[in-house]
Amino acid sequence: MPSTMTLPINAILVPQGAEYQAVCRGLSQISSIQPLVVPIPIGTQPVTQCLKQWLQDEPFANSPHSRVLVMGLCGSLSPRYGIGDIVLYRDCLYVPQGSRPQLQECDDALTNGLHRSLNEKASRVRAMTSDRMIESSSEKRQLNHIYKASVVDMEGFAVLDVLSLAGVDVAMVRVISDSCHQTLPNLNSTLSSEGSLKPFPLALGLLRQPLAATQLIQGALRGLRVLQQVTINVFSSYPE
Repeated sequence: MPSTMTLPINAILVPQGAEYQAVCRGLSQISSIQPLVVPIPIGTQPVTQCLKQWLQDEPFANSPHSRVLVMGLCGSLSPRYGIGDIVLYRDCLYVPQGSRPQLQECDDALTNGLHRSLNEKASRVRAMTSDRMIESSSEKRQLNHIYKASVVDMEGFAVLDVLSLAGVDVAMVRVISDSCHQTLPNLNSTLSSEGSLKPFPLALGLLRQPLAATQLIQGALRGLRVLQQVTINVFSSYPE
């Protein structure tokens, strides 16, 4: 049984699409009080714009000690972590083009509570946020070597950057869906400027690289199943 989650979470932010649906499926299986679930776009710029507007529209964000949990999938940059592994972000790194690395930290108290609610089965890691999908296995391992980051996503730093300025406490729990040894299909051209995947270019991109596409889909499906269970484990400990 998961331990009790002692700090209430006001909202869950999760990338739109399959990840959002997996979290909602998990929440539908529990009867405890549930936080607001907000789908967010993919990519640092779309996320930044989305959250700035959300903070203006959402009353709780202006109250003291508001707490937000970011959930979703991520890619591994380290051989220590494989598909289906659960990670809790300690901090998140971002390297703007031509600039020095920037670092944002997650909230310790909220992260500790999540660690307990997951029976300490999640690994605490440094994450890295990228403006593009990292498809090459050699580049993944190179990023791990240079920046000591264990996982990569496309939203984490932007969430921390916007919400920390607003005084919101943030924690992040993610499930790995592709390994550092795995080369992914090149799908960067399928991402719209609004932060969504374009269906037709996505289908073409997957068809051009069938083996890599199959591995990507299999890893994503496994990651989504774990993400759904993580949602159940975290929020089933909430009071009725």
